[in-house]
Amino acid sequence: MGVSGCGKSSTGILLAERLGVPFLESDDLHPAANRVKMAAGRPLTEEDRRPWLAAISEWIEQATASRTGGVVACSALRYRYRQMFRRAGTRVWLLHLALDEATALRRVARRAGHFMPAALVDSQFAELEPLGPDEPGLTVDADNSRQAIVDQAAAALHSAGRVGGARYPEPG
Repeated sequence: MGVSGCGKSSTGILLAERLGVPFLESDDLHPAANRVKMAAGRPLTEEDRRPWLAAISEWIEQATASRTGGVVACSALRYRYRQMFRRAGTRVWLLHLALDEATALRRVARRAGHFMPAALVDSQFAELEPLGPDEPGLTVDADNSRQAIVDQAAAALHSAGRVGGARYPEPG
């Protein structure tokens, strides 16, 4: 989780590979109207987000029911969204890729072909609610290398008993 430009997708792909589980890029679940709206520099409303959040929750429910697990790259900026995901899968664990606004803005401005414009970065920081003490997960510095972040996350997941055994080797 985190604001645009923090590295959710690249980190999520690496973490899913490390854990041997499916990966979901939640941006792929946005309705076309949401993509058009964001590309035009207009932030989404709660109503706009509703079908997207429901689709992510459904994916989490399916991954939980099938016992495959998975990694989802999703902004999940608000506490209530994360609670929705935790209701969908009781073992949901959160990795917050924390980043300062200036760095996020620089990264998003450099991306080519993405529907999320740099003009919306400030709105994401305005919405961001960091992980609360009741939320299982870890906050890491998104300026670290992707591999260092994945190592931290895998170690924390292992320590929390969220993964283990031959399928999820310890980092190192």
